[in-house]
Amino acid sequence: MNTIPILCLAIGDRGQLDAAADALSGWTLCPVAGLSEARRALRLRPAAVGLLLFDDAPGGEDALDAFLREHWYMVWVAVFHPPALRVPVWRRLVQEHCWDFHTWPLDPVRLCHTLGHAQGMAALRGGPPGGDGAGAPGSPEHAAGTRCAPEGTLTGHSAAIVRLRSQIGKVAGASAPVLIWGESGSGKELVAKAVHLCSARAAGPFVPVNCGAMPASLIQSELFGYERGAFTGAARDKRGLIESAEGGSLFLDEIGDLPMELQANLLRFLQEGTICRVGATRSVAVNARVIAASHVQLQQAVQRGAFREDLYYRLNVLALDVPPLRERRDDVAALAEHFFQLYAAERAPRLRGFSARAMHLLREHDWPGNVRELINRVRRAMVMAEGRLISGPDLGLADAAAPPDGAPLGDARSRAERDAIDATLSRSGCNMTVAARELGVSRMTLYRLLAKHGMTPPSRAS
Repeated sequence: MNTIPILCLAIGDRGQLDAAADALSGWTLCPVAGLSEARRALRLRPAAVGLLLFDDAPGGEDALDAFLREHWYMVWVAVFHPPALRVPVWRRLVQEHCWDFHTWPLDPVRLCHTLGHAQGMAALRGGPPGGDGAGAPGSPEHAAGTRCAPEGTLTGHSAAIVRLRSQIGKVAGASAPVLIWGESGSGKELVAKAVHLCSARAAGPFVPVNCGAMPASLIQSELFGYERGAFTGAARDKRGLIESAEGGSLFLDEIGDLPMELQANLLRFLQEGTICRVGATRSVAVNARVIAASHVQLQQAVQRGAFREDLYYRLNVLALDVPPLRERRDDVAALAEHFFQLYAAERAPRLRGFSARAMHLLREHDWPGNVRELINRVRRAMVMAEGRLISGPDLGLADAAAPPDGAPLGDARSRAERDAIDATLSRSGCNMTVAARELGVSRMTLYRLLAKHGMTPPSRAS
């Protein structure tokens, strides 16, 4: 008996579930009718393989398309009546989301063989994200660990990120201000959130403020609030962002961009724990921890006269340095997979992951834009990729070899593409199916590439 569960989803007539159960008597099925019931079942018990059962007149193709995109990691097998093959929308759904299909009436032997192969494919992919569900959002393990473990927000196991997690745990237990330094796009706000979530203030608000994004004319009233009648248009009292962080953490991103005249007001708040709204005659006490971040070295800004020295020393009590992505290359693959899952709804329907070559190029890239650049490249590749696997060109990455004899970059890329196709065909014994799979493209795309480079398709059957 096969004990690996298979989600058996009936779209339309629930009686289809009984027919499937009879044909698959030796299999462990999780029978559900409708997409809502399927989502509940998968939250409780993730499955790697799904069996889609369609009736004579299926409907709700948009909702089904969204559901299948949401559960892209599953290997789906469809069962429907032959006339459905004449309906373009259902042909497209099956082509884009399903690994194989059968028609009614069921052939138990053939269906068992198909599901066996589907489970093998699912095993190669590594199964559903989160494995058995432990630690997944909404699970007890996740709820218990969210506050005290920043692993959920900082992906990776490199020495640099492990060291940073350890520092976050120590810093979170104190109440002094925190100053985070890191290059643009390295994840400073994630680190600030991890400090907040690991602290005793986790139940309070986390209020982020981008000091470089607010106009200088508004930042005073936005940060400190104002009293009714303080200026034209001030029709009522308004709490500022600092007051909104009462009982929690105030995150001041790009603190180096804060105007000099406001740095004195912030220093007063750090020293005394009070603020004065615009137009007010009395101070207001605020209990909020300040976490500041900057992509410039504030000590150098102090030397240039662009940042107050006394404020710098008030902020720089507990310092954290966020490593750039080029210093944590061992985390690049895990981060890329994480973002692939996070933005799964945006991916091309047939896309299943990254090719080995693409992963190699990701690890070799220097990442001047850090994690933000990685996110952008992965999201763009998920939309633009034509094959089942993301390739280096999809990511906008290519081998770093210089073009010979000063040849234009386009010629060098074309030559590299031709060489890769030629080498892959040789390794596969001129088998177009195997070569296309290794290159991470469809067979049709491979034929188009052969025509583009004036290469003759292999004569052997493939």
